[in-house]
Amino acid sequence: MLQLFGKKKLNTERVAHHLVNAILNSVEEGFDSIAEYIAYCPEFVTTPPIRKDDSGKFLMIVIAGNFNLLPKYFTSGQDEEIIYEASQKLAPVFDLSVSEFTSILNAYKEMMSRINTPSKNTLYAMSKAVFFKYNLNAYQQDYFKIMQTPNPLFLKRMDEIMANFLFDWESFTDKFKVVSQAAA
Repeated sequence: MLQLFGKKKLNTERVAHHLVNAILNSVEEGFDSIAEYIAYCPEFVTTPPIRKDDSGKFLMIVIAGNFNLLPKYFTSGQDEEIIYEASQKLAPVFDLSVSEFTSILNAYKEMMSRINTPSKNTLYAMSKAVFFKYNLNAYQQDYFKIMQTPNPLFLKRMDEIMANFLFDWESFTDKFKVVSQAAA
């Protein structure tokens, strides 16, 4: 039916609203499972002490990963508007000003890019970021610990899990036409 009348239009503020809600809900509902997976992951020789209430770093990783994907689906101005609007909504979640939130988020994005070089795969960067932000190196086999690199089996499984925390922009853009804030 939507195809008959065209796509529904949403402004970038509404898109940011959908993105923020999706991110917050997925992390709130999913982090317990992440913490449990890491605690019982067979690639670790001792159990990493991941607390189920320690989701802040994970939330920042998910936000950074999702923000990194925006340029792939939106024009240069639209992606920036969505990030700006989403940052306005996310900063209070962390009890931060927008500039403090943006600074921390940029540090996460930079770290993810650095640990993922030369790859540009966002999903892989998110999995590696979980490994490094939660200091999981100390809990793996000596071979990988000495190399200071995640076990590839852990990364493969984390990639599969992290895919659940990325917003489905393909489906979204099939249903909605995104317009700039001023155009709406």
